[in-house]
Amino acid sequence: MPQDDFGEKLAAFLQRHHNALSVRLDNLRLLTGGASRQTWSFDATIHHGDGRSETLPLILRADPRRSDVMTRGIEYRLLESVVAAGVTAPRMHANGDDSIGMPFFLMERVEGETIARRLLRDEQYANARAVLPGQLAAMLAKIHSVSIDCPGVSELPAPPAGVSPAQYEIDRHEKIYRALTPDPHPAFELAFRWLRERAPDVEERRLVHGDYRIGNVMFGPEGTRAILDWELAHIGDPMEDIGWLCVRSWRFGGDKPVGGIGDREPFYQAYEEASGTKVDPERVRFWEAFGNLRWGVTCIVQVKTFLSGMSQSVELASIGRRVAETEWELLQLMAAD
Repeated sequence: MPQDDFGEKLAAFLQRHHNALSVRLDNLRLLTGGASRQTWSFDATIHHGDGRSETLPLILRADPRRSDVMTRGIEYRLLESVVAAGVTAPRMHANGDDSIGMPFFLMERVEGETIARRLLRDEQYANARAVLPGQLAAMLAKIHSVSIDCPGVSELPAPPAGVSPAQYEIDRHEKIYRALTPDPHPAFELAFRWLRERAPDVEERRLVHGDYRIGNVMFGPEGTRAILDWELAHIGDPMEDIGWLCVRSWRFGGDKPVGGIGDREPFYQAYEEASGTKVDPERVRFWEAFGNLRWGVTCIVQVKTFLSGMSQSVELASIGRRVAETEWELLQLMAAD
């Protein structure tokens, strides 16, 4: 759809939603776009019937085509629930209809930075580097406290009754791996066996963010401003989020294990103080190892999209080279057992 037509249809939707006299859109731009997901940023000036005008900084999240990840309707309800529970995430503005030709919703735009290398290196974020680990621990405790019966949360994928979250995730990712890998990966074969032997037989079920890491945190010099990218949220073991945050790839060259900026013990302590739940280091270690395998399988999925001709993205092709990083890290983690 041409951008002018897209903007006109979006303005008309906002006019109906606000029962406004008119709506003007400014600075409409595509932030990310792909085969299945798009994010647009814009400013909407709403002219109300009582003479008031207000300008709203907004983000539009849309699905140009059917996707196997979370639907926009579920994501909208999920974010409403987590914000109501006190989690620092963008506030929902409006759930979309079919007026722009694809599922979408609108949420507030939070200003800030997400690029990890700036957090790790820029002097203006020195204070953020110091306070973020504690903030992220406290925020993760809030996420894990959200009732799994809340709207949106209750609709998320969950392990079947009688199956532990660890076993469920191993099975799910091994199925993806065997269906899509274009070549053998002995390190992954060993890792699947190693993980099965050590899978925690814990059936605790909490809301899991699923992609809780540096890069999905909006931050400023003062620290956290918003937790982003909830598309991989599910019901599972809360220790999974801590393990994922410690995966080496999400340290972005930093020398500390928690997102490149924090040490394990202070993070665990901050999480325990905020949640009242004891961190199990062995479960975290399992999920950290699993996280490396999961990221390696994801890299295979990405490069398979390129090799199959579904996408000509150089980024997807280059991500395939990162499989070796996860293999190396998995061998290190297993050797340390």
